[in-house]
Amino acid sequence: MTVALTTVPPLRTQQDGPSLAELMTALPVATLVVAPDNRIAEANVRAETLLNMARSAIVGSDVARTIRMAEMGARFDIWHSNKPIAAYDVKVHAGRTAEMEVDLMIAPIIDHEGWRIVSLHTQSQARKIGHRGTAGGARSAMGAAAILAHEIKNPLSGIRGAAQLLESGNGGRDTALTQLICNEVDRIAALIDRMQDFTTDRTLECHPGNIYPLIDRAANIAAAGFASNIKIIRRYDPSLPFAVINDDALVQVMINLLKNAAEALEKSDEPRIRVETAFRHGVSVVVGKGKGSAVLPIEILVIDNGPGVPEHILDHLFNPFITGRRDGQGLGLALVDKLVRDMNGFVQYSRDQEAGESTFRILLPMGMP
Repeated sequence: MTVALTTVPPLRTQQDGPSLAELMTALPVATLVVAPDNRIAEANVRAETLLNMARSAIVGSDVARTIRMAEMGARFDIWHSNKPIAAYDVKVHAGRTAEMEVDLMIAPIIDHEGWRIVSLHTQSQARKIGHRGTAGGARSAMGAAAILAHEIKNPLSGIRGAAQLLESGNGGRDTALTQLICNEVDRIAALIDRMQDFTTDRTLECHPGNIYPLIDRAANIAAAGFASNIKIIRRYDPSLPFAVINDDALVQVMINLLKNAAEALEKSDEPRIRVETAFRHGVSVVVGKGKGSAVLPIEILVIDNGPGVPEHILDHLFNPFITGRRDGQGLGLALVDKLVRDMNGFVQYSRDQEAGESTFRILLPMGMP
């Protein structure tokens, strides 16, 4: 008589916790496990739905064929990199579905060389945390500023000329009043000049530089003025290498973020702002439009313990003329977005409800001294 031997799996108890298969099934986003040879080793139910393919068809397929980048220039080596990659708002052909826009996250599995977890978010996490895949906000601001500059500067020059003629025609008797008119016209013209920062797509002249003197300059300006009653805490990574920056642009970015934080803290009992820096190994993003990837390891954080950004403006936080303040102009964060992009970095917003803190995070490329 032949006895068939069977292996009885060990009994599982509630204390054992969920299995890997159960965890994969429960994940709320489409998730794939990719082997070193780029073959898909596992796929959850969300992935089957998103790709419009059965698990049996997904497992064993080449991930580069299953998830095809619509922008050829963005393909570079996305499936042959051992670094974490975040590709925001990229267009892909996924499985049997039509072209779609997703956030694509690739994370290496520690201690298992070549193995990766791939997740696809169809509802853009980039927009939820305040990051834009395009510079639409900055472009809108550029257009608005150009129109305002054209429509306002011409009559201003006429007003100034009329004041000067008035002064010369009455023998200088009303010099104080005419000078006041000229001074106010000059002040408004200077404001328009600042708004014209939005009206150009010229590339900033960037160079490898030490960010700390620039951050300190902005923090000192804040402490001496608009944030004089707020505790500003500085936590710097002393080993941070140089970043590729434009000095004036970085100072302006930091001042705007510090001012934004200070305004958010006006009604806080114990207002605090933390400025932190760190080096983030392996942080890469896909910049789109055929530009490939960018490595952005230099991190600057501006953190405040205010109430956070109102929910209704989160999706448009970096657009011009969007503000949660009654007396706000809504240009500060739009300029931050433009200047950081001009330095080939990006800025994003997030909220930690548990800690009660809001964070603006800047990522910049590294430069050699």
